[in-house]
Amino acid sequence: MELRKLKRQKEYQWIIPQTGDMIVPGQIFASQQLIEEMDEKVYEQVTNVACLPGLQRFSIAMPDAHWGYGFPIGGVAAFDPQEGGVVSVGGVGFDVNCGVRTLKTGMVWEDIKPHLRSIIDTLFSIVPAGVGSRGEISLSSSQIQEVLTKGAQWVVSRGYGTHEDLDFTEDRGMVSGADPSAVSEVALRRERRQVGTLGSGNHYLEIQRVDEIYNPEVAQKFGLAVDDVVVTIHCGSRALGHQVGTDYLKSLAAASRKYGIPIRERELVCAPINSPEGRQYFSAVNCAINYAFANRQVITHLVRLGFEKVLPKVEIHMLYDIGHNTCKVERHQIDGQSKEVYVHRKGATRAFGASRENIPSAYRGVGQPVIVGGTMGTASYILVGTEYGEQVAFASVCHGAGRRMSRKKAKKTWRGDRLVRELEAKGIYVRGHSFAGLAEEAPGAYKDVSEVIEAIHNAGLASKVARLQPMGCIKG
Repeated sequence: MELRKLKRQKEYQWIIPQTGDMIVPGQIFASQQLIEEMDEKVYEQVTNVACLPGLQRFSIAMPDAHWGYGFPIGGVAAFDPQEGGVVSVGGVGFDVNCGVRTLKTGMVWEDIKPHLRSIIDTLFSIVPAGVGSRGEISLSSSQIQEVLTKGAQWVVSRGYGTHEDLDFTEDRGMVSGADPSAVSEVALRRERRQVGTLGSGNHYLEIQRVDEIYNPEVAQKFGLAVDDVVVTIHCGSRALGHQVGTDYLKSLAAASRKYGIPIRERELVCAPINSPEGRQYFSAVNCAINYAFANRQVITHLVRLGFEKVLPKVEIHMLYDIGHNTCKVERHQIDGQSKEVYVHRKGATRAFGASRENIPSAYRGVGQPVIVGGTMGTASYILVGTEYGEQVAFASVCHGAGRRMSRKKAKKTWRGDRLVRELEAKGIYVRGHSFAGLAEEAPGAYKDVSEVIEAIHNAGLASKVARLQPMGCIKG
């Protein structure tokens, strides 16, 4: 991205000045190097979003930002329904509530190390993954309705987890306002037996070791110490969520024309929040959000079963579960007023500060855990949300390292079988359902996650707590 197009507000904060049809400026949080590495499409998409009605304060991009559908991946935008604000497929994405869940094993690396391969192999055999994978749970029509409306709370009631799991899940694993009638029959058919499946692409199940603590006080509150072993799950709403996005691209395109909303890119189609079309899409999104919560909860149950087969005495507890392709109704201070806005986070993660009531009681006074995934060959991070981040970025941070290379180019650059051997030489045991899929997810296809995290930390959006090193990884 050309620096001359931007105004540097602070070292890690850049402004795209308001021009033309923009109703607010753009804002990018990144180091200069990350800005220079971003493609021009990020600038274009941040600018396009800034033209949508009812947008508050800024159209925002995170340091991992790269080209996406309509919004950049790593894009954040908050809309006020009282000012004609909209909901947009491009602002949520197709894998609705794709998110990350980290589990604490209560064990240290030396205890797990001799059993790592056995644990990974066991989990590989019992956690369905890959394109078109099916889980063990076959839902009836009425049960699907329950999952869409009650999310993780329903599967916990069926024995797939504990109420403590819900305490440490965003929104306790269920958002309100989910109307299954807003989800098409095609989406419901595509759901068939996908609850409890990892999927493919950048989704993963990873055993990680805490190798560095940056904030001992917060780490203690989170129950983390150096050499602790954790398990992280990254997946979303599978085919159901994708179909919701596909279906509503069509209906919101018609709504954009009906309400005279100028659209600068096809995937930015949207509808006023308070319109029938907007309410219906938002209901469908909430169904997919609940479905994703249920999916990660069932995988958590399978992880516990897998560990029990190898290490029967392990007790696995939740650190936190947080999504990063969502639209949420939240209250924020905007220009001195408390407003209820619809915050779109496309490949971006919520990061509430210490005073928010809707984070787990154990973390109040500290802040919400923020889980940022890296790659299977680098590192992931645990951060904590800040009140400053709430003020300047609607309590949002990045969701990962961010791609710097397309999947097609990555497959031409790396071979999956060689990659597995290279990672194993570094002490990282990888099992994948597809060598082509592994090549797409090669560490070199992503930005430097450490630099992305430094930008978030130094911009004040969230603070570093711990770094996690991958030791074993399962990919779809």
